[in-house]
Amino acid sequence: MIELRTPAEIEEMRPAGRFVASVLEATSKAAAVGVNLLELDALAHEMIRKAGAESCYIDYHPSFGASPFGKVICTSVNDAVLHGLPHDYRLKDGDLLSLDFAASVDGWVADSAVSVVVGTPRDEDLRLIDTTQRALDAGIAAARAGNRIGDISRAIADVAKAEGLSINTDFGGHGVGRTMHGDPHIPNNGRPGRGLPLKPGLVVAIEPWFLHRTDRIFTDPDGWTLRSVDGSRGAHSEHTVAITDGDPIVLTQRG
Repeated sequence: MIELRTPAEIEEMRPAGRFVASVLEATSKAAAVGVNLLELDALAHEMIRKAGAESCYIDYHPSFGASPFGKVICTSVNDAVLHGLPHDYRLKDGDLLSLDFAASVDGWVADSAVSVVVGTPRDEDLRLIDTTQRALDAGIAAARAGNRIGDISRAIADVAKAEGLSINTDFGGHGVGRTMHGDPHIPNNGRPGRGLPLKPGLVVAIEPWFLHRTDRIFTDPDGWTLRSVDGSRGAHSEHTVAITDGDPIVLTQRG
């Protein structure tokens, strides 16, 4: 079921957006050579506790997950691009880290993701991160009343295709509100002018993610982490966005 939020409800979602942004800022800053992924999860967990927020991940058990997630943030490293389950791994120089975080504040959910390079970057990784960010910006720009879901999808795909990247549509954007994942699904490739009409009050997470050389992924033995089939590195960018009568509102804007 697709729900439209009133302007007052969108205002009520702002604290969740600010909190999610703050956790991604803190964990991104803390991600350094030698830092353990479990330390990043612990930092996010402590911030949730202090804010009186609720994790959307710790008890999350969808059909594609082997068991409840059990952690509060996704930490995907190098060839892992989505749903990275934090584990005993210390970040190395040059690692490409994607952080994905969602939480509920006062009953409203926000969801966002960012990718960073730890230590010395590779040019190709920086370009991949930049591509996901530009694709996210393009998707947000298309998230206007009167457009359709396909317009967001095509805007994202145009940026990726210009860089010669292939696109996986199994996982993409989604509705956000009282729960983390709802309708509509927003694939990262599509046809303009097709799909659900965008109306004021629709709140969605838009999330382009790409791999260097493939669009094929597999599930790690941990039952959660999604990795590229060929070892390609991946990057992921995401914001929670509210569609209005005018410009879209980015609820999880950082900085």
